[in-house]
Amino acid sequence: MQFVIESKSGRQTLEIPIDALIIAGWAGRDQAAIEHHIAELEALGIKRPSSTPLFYRVSASRLTQAGRIESAGAGSSGEVEYLLVKHAGRLYVGVASDHTDREVEAYGVTVSKQMCDKPCAGTLWPYEEVEGHWDRLQLRSRIREDGKEVVYQEGGIEALRHPQDLLDKLAAVEPFEDGTAMLGGTLAVIGGIRPSGRFD
Repeated sequence: MQFVIESKSGRQTLEIPIDALIIAGWAGRDQAAIEHHIAELEALGIKRPSSTPLFYRVSASRLTQAGRIESAGAGSSGEVEYLLVKHAGRLYVGVASDHTDREVEAYGVTVSKQMCDKPCAGTLWPYEEVEGHWDRLQLRSRIREDGKEVVYQEGGIEALRHPQDLLDKLAAVEPFEDGTAMLGGTLAVIGGIRPSGRFD
């Protein structure tokens, strides 16, 4: 995949092969916020996780920079997340959506993660350049509803597990090697989980 790297030294374009994609689920820092998100999903018939966080392996080809994706039905929705990418020994951060088929998720979370492409932005930043102010970063998603654009998710990234915490927990299962991308968890939605034909 081709990414624009924004750094203090300027802008450059890098071709980064993505060989592995991991979705970090239930990755909130605040246990109350995790419980809120679990309750949202339980309302849709989705079972509670066995532990938190969980790491789901997804086909690397699911990560896309396409402006449009297709889904098998009308029951999918997005989740804004930070994205970690490792390339040439260096860690980069960006943003992506863990788009998920909610109807399939009701009977198989792991399968549902494979059902939809995961759109990501074409810009990355060197992690070391944002690490010092990580907890001041904000995530926001918007959907189109009744002909209007509405805020679907919004909040500080400090609600999610710190990248190093996630990487340390992942290391107990598998290494985070060059060519690996990981979505780092999501925020609770405003007004309940629901599908939309547009997600930004």
